[in-house]
Parts: sequence; structure tokens; C-alpha cells
Amino acid sequence: MTATPALSVSGLSKNFGALAVAQSIDLDLVPGARMGLIGPNGAGKTTFVNLLTGMLRPDAGSISLGGEPIDRLKPEDRVRRGLARTHQINTLLNETSVCENVAIAIAERDRIAWRTLRFGPQWRACLDEAQDRLRQIGIAEVADRRVSELPYGQQRLLEIAIALALKPRVLLLDEPAAGVPSAESHVIHDVLEQLPADIAILIIEHDMDVVFRFAREITVLVQGRILTRGEPAVIAANPEVRAVYLGRSVV
Repeated sequence: MTATPALSVSGLSKNFGALAVAQSIDLDLVPGARMGLIGPNGAGKTTFVNLLTGMLRPDAGSISLGGEPIDRLKPEDRVRRGLARTHQINTLLNETSVCENVAIAIAERDRIAWRTLRFGPQWRACLDEAQDRLRQIGIAEVADRRVSELPYGQQRLLEIAIALALKPRVLLLDEPAAGVPSAESHVIHDVLEQLPADIAILIIEHDMDVVFRFAREITVLVQGRILTRGEPAVIAANPEVRAVYLGRSVV
């Protein structure tokens, strides 16, 4: 018996005027999937994520999460159903502590009015869980520091901790290594390797080393349409993919 996809996309399309940014995209993520989404600049990768999360409305197509349609849901309701993301440019609260950034996400997840209960037992529980999330990612030692004081690599890890605190069934990682020096990208990879095995993960990343080490399947997006998909070794050897990347190696 085939398992219900954690995320299912069918015929997803979006135009900005005459520009087609998503062209009848079909994509399924099974529970525990590790899929990479790659393509040249302007391929529509981040637009695709924005369509999935409800930040953009598609012109056609459907999106289901765990077999249930989410097309008409607001972004925050999709999060509560189990669809979380990180952003290409982080959206952290820079003047707030690392621990509080995660605790706020937990409070929002549980629909706790954290602004009015910040000194009550519910807020204390949020902070305790936040500490656990930070330990999971390996940055518990900076829990009390302001986000603005963190190196950029640790800020990227904090975004992942926040996303995990939302207890997602599907996690969309939009360039988690963006802005991280290449010599430090292994830290991001090590954390990605330790993410819970039952979460379906779609990673968008320009760092091909990160993608090809993490993903078990790769989808190539070009001009808003899927060019091909397959295992990393097959994608790396594909002449069409090499042509898309101007003849350069993709690994």
C-alpha cells in the first residue's frame, strides 16, 4: 500500500503578467523525503516555496498536506497544519534573545498570547522547550545572547531551530547555507543530517555540495517548469542539467 504523500502538488501554475513563473508543476514528497530543488537564478524556486506556503496565490493547481487540501488556507494556518519554512533572508528578531526567538514561535504554535503571559508558567514552558530545540541544533550555549550578536552561520541554525519548534510534517529550507562562508557550510550540513527522519524536507540551495550531500532525490527547475528529477548521481551526469549550469559541473 502506497503511503499518502506528506506534500502533494498538482498542476501548480503562476503568471506575473506575461511571465510564467510556475508551469504546471507536479511534485510529491513522501514522509521522510530528502529532496533538493535546484535551478539557475530566476528559475522560480523561491516563488514555488511562496506558493506552497500561501504567500502567493497560484493561478491553477492544487496543494495537499497529508492528503488534505490547503489551497485556501492562510499562511499561518498552513504552519499549524504542519508546513514550516526557513527564509533565504532571515526574519529573526535581532534585538531579542536567541531563546526568546524560539519560545515566541512555540507560543504562536500553541496559540498562547505570549505578550501578556511572559512571566507566567506557560511562557516558562515555552522557554524550556526552546532550550531543548537549541540543544537539538547544537547552539544552546548562545541561548541568552541577542540574535544581532551571533555569527551569521548561527543565525541560520537558529532559523532551523524555530522551524523545528513548529513541529512540521514538511519543512521547506530556502537556502539555509546562504551567506555562510563555504568553509563553515559543513556545520549546516551536519545539522541537516540530524533532522528528524520522519519530516519530509525540501531544500533549495545554491551550494551544490550541500544539496548533493543531503538530498536523496533532486528536482531541477528551469523557467518555472520541472526539467528533470532523479537521484543525485543521475542528475550530476545529466547533459541537460550541465547545459543549464553553463557547462559547469553541478557537484
